[in-house]
Amino acid sequence: MNPFLSKLLIDLARKRLEKKQVDKPVSKKQIVPLVRRFQVELSHAIKEYFFIIIGVFSAGFGLKGFLLPNKFIDGGATGISLLLENVTSLNLGLLLVLVNLPFLILASRTIGIRFAIKSIIAITLLAIVVHFVNYPIVTEDKLLIAVFGGFFLGFGIGMSIRGGSVIDGTEVLAIFLGRKLSLTIGDVLLLINVIIFAVGAYTLSIETALYAMLTYLAAAKTVDFVVDGVEEYVGVTIISNNHEELRIMLTEKLRRACTIYAGKGGYGKQGYSYDKDIIYTVVTRLELAKLQTEIDKIDRNAFIIMGVVKDLKGGMIKKRPLK
Repeated sequence: MNPFLSKLLIDLARKRLEKKQVDKPVSKKQIVPLVRRFQVELSHAIKEYFFIIIGVFSAGFGLKGFLLPNKFIDGGATGISLLLENVTSLNLGLLLVLVNLPFLILASRTIGIRFAIKSIIAITLLAIVVHFVNYPIVTEDKLLIAVFGGFFLGFGIGMSIRGGSVIDGTEVLAIFLGRKLSLTIGDVLLLINVIIFAVGAYTLSIETALYAMLTYLAAAKTVDFVVDGVEEYVGVTIISNNHEELRIMLTEKLRRACTIYAGKGGYGKQGYSYDKDIIYTVVTRLELAKLQTEIDKIDRNAFIIMGVVKDLKGGMIKKRPLK
């Protein structure tokens, strides 16, 4: 790491520790783990915002290079914004912020305040890009517009999700309604988009609505590809020698329930099996970025297995937002 940045992190860690223990001198042994945590947070933040920026410019290209010039619409909050842009005189950048705002307020309560803040930043950046960046109009062929407009928009949404945020807030609403009703996330998203396309068919034309469905399908499949599945829940198995610290982090810091399995390693450094606890927890895929950051703070070499969970019932995950 850059020497200046390292010194800055050391000074920051020392000041934080000095505030907590006024009467005792701060030792190097106390500073090192805190600095390491700051380094992990910084590196993950840089990576996540890099994904978000790529996602914003990709989505902007899909909107201004394909959909907007040809008055096409899409599904989700972006589709609602495009629909309103076609029937009103309001600017699309402003509409993107206004339409997504209620979903972001909901996200702050159901997922977490950090996620909501990052999503506000991502959507604001998208609004700025759409308003100020001049993308070339690529084609006037309606089929190419629907397919590639959806592709670039879906790629942008997927990259933003990988960065721990969203630029289309209807997925947050789908998660919320899925917890309240006996519906899957996919069912809720489908219902929302059917309503959007029906309004599009009425206010614009049936042909435009049909192309909008094609755009939505292209975007949805691209999101699937980028984030490895649109399912809401991900089961995470963590194997680490620091299992007790990881358990405390999950239950006390992230407020997530976990299950501890008594396990035995098949082969250790000394050539024999050894006992260790195996942690299993379930999070939403929107919370994965935060969870991976916290795991890296404790053990960079932790063995992590992630698998898609189609749905679940009971437990704490549907009741508590990530802290």
